[in-house]
Amino acid sequence: MPDLIAQGPRMSDRWRRTLPAGGDGDGPAPSVCIGRVEGTWQVEWDDRISREHARVTLQSDGRVLVQRLPSGRNPIFHFGQRSDRFVLAAGEHFVIGRTTFTLANRPAVSSDSDDAVGVTEHAYDRAMLRRQGFRDAPRRIDVLGRLPDLIAGSSNDNELLVRVAGVLLQATPDASAVAILQVVQNKTAPPTTPPNAPDDGDESKSDQDDVSSTAGDEVRVLHYDTRLADRPGPSPSARLARRAVRAGESVLHLWSGRSRKDDAPAGTAYTASEDVDWAFCVPIPSDACRGWALYVTGQLGVHGGVRLEQSLQAAPTDLQDDVKFTELVATTLGNLRQVRSLQRRQAGLRRFFAPVVMDALATRDADEVLEPREADVSVLFCDLRGFSRRSEQASDQLLDLLTRVSEALGVMTRHILDRDGVVGDFHGDAAMGFWGWPLDQADAPGRACRAALAINDEFLTAATGANRPMSGFRCGIGIATGRAVAGRIGTIDQVKVTAFGPVVNLASRLEGMTRPLAAEILIDEPTATFVRHSVPPTVARVRRLLRVRPAGFQSAIDVCQLLPPAGPQSPLSDEDLGQYEAALDALILGRWDEAFAALHEVPTADRAKDFLTATIARHGRVAPPGWDGVIDLPKN
Repeated sequence: MPDLIAQGPRMSDRWRRTLPAGGDGDGPAPSVCIGRVEGTWQVEWDDRISREHARVTLQSDGRVLVQRLPSGRNPIFHFGQRSDRFVLAAGEHFVIGRTTFTLANRPAVSSDSDDAVGVTEHAYDRAMLRRQGFRDAPRRIDVLGRLPDLIAGSSNDNELLVRVAGVLLQATPDASAVAILQVVQNKTAPPTTPPNAPDDGDESKSDQDDVSSTAGDEVRVLHYDTRLADRPGPSPSARLARRAVRAGESVLHLWSGRSRKDDAPAGTAYTASEDVDWAFCVPIPSDACRGWALYVTGQLGVHGGVRLEQSLQAAPTDLQDDVKFTELVATTLGNLRQVRSLQRRQAGLRRFFAPVVMDALATRDADEVLEPREADVSVLFCDLRGFSRRSEQASDQLLDLLTRVSEALGVMTRHILDRDGVVGDFHGDAAMGFWGWPLDQADAPGRACRAALAINDEFLTAATGANRPMSGFRCGIGIATGRAVAGRIGTIDQVKVTAFGPVVNLASRLEGMTRPLAAEILIDEPTATFVRHSVPPTVARVRRLLRVRPAGFQSAIDVCQLLPPAGPQSPLSDEDLGQYEAALDALILGRWDEAFAALHEVPTADRAKDFLTATIARHGRVAPPGWDGVIDLPKN
């Protein structure tokens, strides 16, 4: 996998990034921009590089096309010559300003057989490392002090890994390379020993079994960086990575197998693996980095007069500071990704849970918050009018229709959520929301009514604009207040946060009555009582519409209409509403002729009066025998 390495005038001025691979061949290959602004592969240390200087594109043959952009002020040098467009092969480089860019292939992890020979292993006790102080405390503390801001400033995981590798290389002088690895457990690999095999007390055999049992686990290189760009870096040890992640502790490997070159001075030692005497691997203790580990490898500081064996013996102690520092970096990285994971999870949950639910989840245990319980709630049902007709007309444009319906449902849910409600469910082209859970809301009826008025107002406004996605749609809304069970409700296979109970059924029935009663918003008496006493008439008005006995109901209910203040959206004055209620009182008392005359005093713009007028006319303006003031409403 090709990487591009940028190296500035100082050792700390560098990064190594993986070039994005090509697509499926149908479109242009992905490319990256080298520059000094956000969204580019930034080279902050070099002011000779323009804000957007060059574009780099990985080709199918592994080479890279480099092109200078028109905004790149300074030239690009390739093989010492100015060039605005050229192809770069692995091991080659180009220069912009004071920065050298080198193309290098990332080494794969080594095989188990290659790195298992001549290895001395040392495991570090995490608690012991924490008790030990740094021998070079000022320098380590300075780096650690800058670490949280340095890592937290990364915009994505790729940038995060680049910065982590850079920190480790800077803080570990003897390191030749740094890698961030991931050990992916192979769940299908058979165990190497019987699961109930007896323990014969041979510790070396037990350790070997532990290692070999993970041999099928895949080791991936998430990021890799080396100190020198002009030579291939050492391959990470798969065996060491598996061992550290399996044990959950930092593990050091020392390569004691040596060879001597014929032309080398006597006493000069060479590692069995080029440029590498040691490597340690530190697992990252975080569920957000499952199987991840930081891998650091380098050479022993063997000086004149000091035998190799002495250096090998002292290595675990000499490298202790580096291991401890890497563990702190691992913890910081794990915590940061855990926080980011929780933030992403919370953002994802906001698509399903209302903000009021998310706020409760942030401070209390999720099982406690979502546990179903009885609560006083106000339930709103909102149904889309005109969907069936539109679907017939747009049978050849169903995707467009779906977009428009989604827009309409979005209006409903947005206004429910804006007033701290919970979206409980969707029923085709209808939405259900409720208030009063998970937190008690004394003003739940008022919140539901404000949401209903806002929804209706937006639909009425959209109906006048032919180019609006919701044009041609209207809505009917029903609201009821009462006792219900709310919370996490469902089966093992499917769970949702919603409410159920008679009050939910009533809200649904009220919504269904909006069509025959020609009223956009219908509410029950408890909701109406709250509005009369607690909501200013400049926000909402209420009138009694009629007493009905819906199909399937034993008892009669008082149905009220929720109206906005008198104005463009409601041409009815308060006097008009009073005149209608006077007609309703006469109707309930059996004085139907009087009620009929009173209804004719209500403006014709009031479509809701038509239902009572038609009912009275159908009975010849005479109350039927046994009249009890209740109109039986057939099922739609």
